[in-house]
This record gives sequence, structure tokens and C-alpha cells, in this order.
Amino acid sequence: MKNITVINGPNLNLLGTREPGVYGAETLESIQAWLTGLAGELGAQLTFYQSNVEGELVTAIQQAGGADGIILNAGAYTHTSVALRDAIAAVAAPVVEVHLSNVYAREEFRHVSFLAPVCRGSICGFGKDSYRLALISLV
Repeated sequence: MKNITVINGPNLNLLGTREPGVYGAETLESIQAWLTGLAGELGAQLTFYQSNVEGELVTAIQQAGGADGIILNAGAYTHTSVALRDAIAAVAAPVVEVHLSNVYAREEFRHVSFLAPVCRGSICGFGKDSYRLALISLV
């Protein structure tokens, strides 16, 4: 059974109420429950983590470094965090960057990911299916 850690960054705890036109109406908890069901069908076990604090996300990545994979939605830290980039580069686990929205159809500053060069891949714009596609790629 594959062990995969799903790490969510800042403001994702507000899903369902935060800009539903951009991020959808589902809560983070409902997405996690749905993803857990899919993981079971694929023979994977998921561990979830969410924080609004950059350093805590660095620690979570380091602690998940021995997992079979990491799904990371770093939120706005995607576009600003060298610390997250370095944490990803330092761990053995493959990391797939995900975003609910299509970052390339949004503000220009969101078009640059500090994380993508050290990730196995990046998936954006498919809502909660971005997580599903990342899970399939890691399994």
C-alpha cells in the first residue's frame, strides 16, 4: 500500500466560504473525505496536514520525506517561498504541486511557481480533481 501525504497551505482551511467562484463550494474536509475514498480504491493510504504557517509546512514536507509521495497545495506560498522549494528538493519523496484554480488565468504574479522546478509535476485548474490527478500520478 502506498503512503501519500497531502499537505495544504494557507487559507485552504477556508475552502467552501473563501471565494467560492474561484475555489469552489466544497470544504477542505469534504475534499479530503472524497480523496480518502479514491485512495482506498487505488490501494493508497493518505495522511493530511494543513497549516497557514510557512515554517510548519517546511516541517511537514521534511517529515513526509519518507512517504511514497507528497501532494502539495502550497497556496500563495507557491509564488514566494524559497524555503518550501528547498524543503521539496531535500526530500526523497516525489512531490506533485496542485492548485484548485487555473493559476495561469489569474493575476500575473501567480504565473510563477518557485516549487515547480523541484516537483515531479504540477496540476492546476481542475478543482478538486487536481488532487485526484496528483494521487493517480503518485500511485
